[in-house]
This record gives sequence, C-alpha cells and structure tokens, in this order.
Amino acid sequence: MQTVKYRLFEPRLMPRRTKMEVPGWAGAPEPRRDGAHEHAWHCMPFIEGAQYGIELFYPYDNDLRVTKRDGHVVLEGDFGPDPETGIQWPPFRSFGENYYTYQLLLDLQVAEDMAIRTEPHPRFYTSAEDDVPLAVPALLRTSWWPMISFVVFKAPPEGRWHVFRPGEPFMQILFLPLEPQFELVAMDEAEAAEREMRGRRIHASRDTLGRDSRWTSSTDTVFDGTYRNILRAARAKAKEGGG
Repeated sequence: MQTVKYRLFEPRLMPRRTKMEVPGWAGAPEPRRDGAHEHAWHCMPFIEGAQYGIELFYPYDNDLRVTKRDGHVVLEGDFGPDPETGIQWPPFRSFGENYYTYQLLLDLQVAEDMAIRTEPHPRFYTSAEDDVPLAVPALLRTSWWPMISFVVFKAPPEGRWHVFRPGEPFMQILFLPLEPQFELVAMDEAEAAEREMRGRRIHASRDTLGRDSRWTSSTDTVFDGTYRNILRAARAKAKEGGG
C-alpha cells in the first residue's frame, strides 16, 4: 500500500481517488441489457483505467471558458479582485500559441521510487460536447521538487471551447514508478504459441463465460461479461494467494 501525502493552497481542489460518476460523466444508470445504450461504465478496462489515480476539482466560483481567436489563446472568466495572497492572479495564463497554464500550487509527496504524472480527466473521453479541459501529460519527480507550481493545458482549436465549471473535476494525477524499467522484446515461438493458445481457449469458452451477461446495445453492438468474469476470478485467486 502506497501512501500519498498532500499539501495544498486551495482547499476546494478536493483531491480524492477518481470516482466514476453515474449518472454523470461516466454515463446514465442504464443496466447492461438488450436495447440499452452503451456507456463508459459498462467497460471494465475503462473503469479500472479511469479510477487509477486521483482527480482534482475546479475551485473557483465562476466558469472559465477557453478558446482560440485569431491564433491566440483566449481565457474568459471572472475571478474577482486579487486576494493579495501573493499568488499569481488570475491563476490562468496563456502559454505560447496553443497552451495555457494554471497555477495549481499542490504538493504531493510519494515514495522515493515513485513519480506523479498529470493526465486529462477521464471525462475528457466521454464528453459529447468535447468541452473538457485537456491537461498535458507531464512526469514530475516530487521527492526533491516539493510543489507543483503550475500545470499545462492544451487550448481547443478556434471555434471550440473548453470549460472549467465550479465543482467539476478537471484533471487526473497518476502515481507511477520513477523509472520506466522495462525492455521491449519480441516473444519467442514458445511464448507466442502459449499466448495464442490462451486466446483461443478464451474465445472458445466465450459462449459459456459470457452466456448470462450477453446483451446487444441500441447501436447493435454485442457485449458480454467474459473479461469481467475472468478479472473477478483472477482477483479472487490473487487474494487467496496473498492470504
């Protein structure tokens, strides 16, 4: 179990483990059944990926709308008078022609062998309006860098808007190993054959594994619970082994 400690300037950032909001950005509470529309929360790999980190919430009282106009980033929002606390005000600034920054002022302390990575919030991938702020991925080594002073976002193209709204999550942060210690190599014939056989066995067993959970969505896409069932079994096996 990793412990992540935090220190922040603005309490309304409300850092917490990312949660799937249903109803909300993860979709409507439609059950997995024939005729239902498919939603993000129906997909287990997306659920696990979306909840892997922490989310931060927009802490100000009024919307901030971001667009580009005549090749320049435009930030439209009312932040009120400078609180004279010594921080940059307003906390958002344009950054070159296509980006802008937010003075986040968040300190996250992780283990010496861990780093943090900024990411778009998963609702960026589910929004039908395509209006969710686009946080730029960045890896920070916080063992010796004690404060995330600012984060960078990519502005939308001209004619489109990204919107920060009070109380809405606007980005996600993941916690990763400090160094990417892996080597990419092709499988040998025996390994490839074993993986191929495993895939064929799952495919051949799909009618059994997914029989009770198969459904066809309103867009004629067929779903079943094969992956969820195997994942459940793998978790149970790992728990027994750990006990």
